[in-house]
Amino acid sequence: MMGILLYGFIGVLTIGAAWLVKTEYGSLPDSGGASGAGRQRPGTGGRMTRRRALNASALLFLFVVLTGLASLRIDVGNDYGNYVNTFHEIFVGGYVVTEPGFNLLVRFLYTLSGGENYLLVFGLFAAATTFLFLKAMYEQSLDFPLSFAMFMLLGLYFRTFNTVRYYFVLAVTLYSLRYVLKREYAKFVLLILGASLFHKSVLVVIPLYLIALLPWKKWQIGLGAALAVSLPVFQDFWMEILLKLYPSYQNTVYLEQGTGLEGSLMGIVRCAAVLAFGMAGWKEVKESPANLFYFKLNLLGLALYTCASFIPLVSRLGYYLITPQLLLVPGVLYAMRKDEKRAGRGRILYEAVLVLCVLYFGAFLLTAHQVGVRVLPYHTWIFTEREWLNGSYIF
Repeated sequence: MMGILLYGFIGVLTIGAAWLVKTEYGSLPDSGGASGAGRQRPGTGGRMTRRRALNASALLFLFVVLTGLASLRIDVGNDYGNYVNTFHEIFVGGYVVTEPGFNLLVRFLYTLSGGENYLLVFGLFAAATTFLFLKAMYEQSLDFPLSFAMFMLLGLYFRTFNTVRYYFVLAVTLYSLRYVLKREYAKFVLLILGASLFHKSVLVVIPLYLIALLPWKKWQIGLGAALAVSLPVFQDFWMEILLKLYPSYQNTVYLEQGTGLEGSLMGIVRCAAVLAFGMAGWKEVKESPANLFYFKLNLLGLALYTCASFIPLVSRLGYYLITPQLLLVPGVLYAMRKDEKRAGRGRILYEAVLVLCVLYFGAFLLTAHQVGVRVLPYHTWIFTEREWLNGSYIF
């Protein structure tokens, strides 16, 4: 119960601080006039204005609070103990399946600190992940406060307590969307290749993001639908291909679990809700290349969750496609509220989005203790004695 109250308090505190951040844009032809991707913030040309100072102060406050909560945790997250043991194996030269960039960083930090300081590793990933998410939302969202509220209320921030490699590269992919929209493909590919040194699943976004960026013709939509239908029909064939690309899943419990309720049903519900939202604001979607791009990613996410629930931990692939919802929903609502004829509908949808996000947050907190999430109860190392015993940690 205390953990739920803590997370609720953090949510209220940080969302309130985010509402102090004000962002406005002028037109930008190469992003369709309704996208934050690549835009220059007013007052960012070197002169410190009152608005810029307030924005910077609020963002710094958000960074400190979110990084602090994540860095001070211990034994919070479904794979916290597995990561501690992985850090140990990396340091002593044992066998690990993690990527070389991650291994090199862990070895460097352990050597730098003169021992197996796993708290330092978790703290660094917390800081890097939080920084990238905040930077991506601030520079690319048309409504930073709403994007941040969704980031917190949809549980994305609290999920970063799990699989720290994955959520770090997820933050990288959100940041990389600017390069896709600006057609700076070399920068996009290089950034994703760098991220793949920490979690190679991120490579899937290179074809998926570029597919979503293209104008879709009817025959291409039909081909994509046929491919989606083939996934559940020919499961064995696709699983064989998947295991060749990701052999670490071979003979693991993940093959029996699939994705489960959280990874499939809840993913379908979220994607379907955003699909309905996008149809309600279709004018704002189709008139903005950025919004249309994010909308297509959501469609791909819906197809993935619907047709590929047999894939182990399919939500890891799905989150690459649905996290841009943090930019799509604020982008549509921003454009809608700027249109005098549709401003009333925009206000109604805005309030509906906030209510649904709050309800989702309540449901998330009630299930946050379950296996596969386990971000509750919250423990901090400040009040916890730690010792290493036979290669395992005990508290």
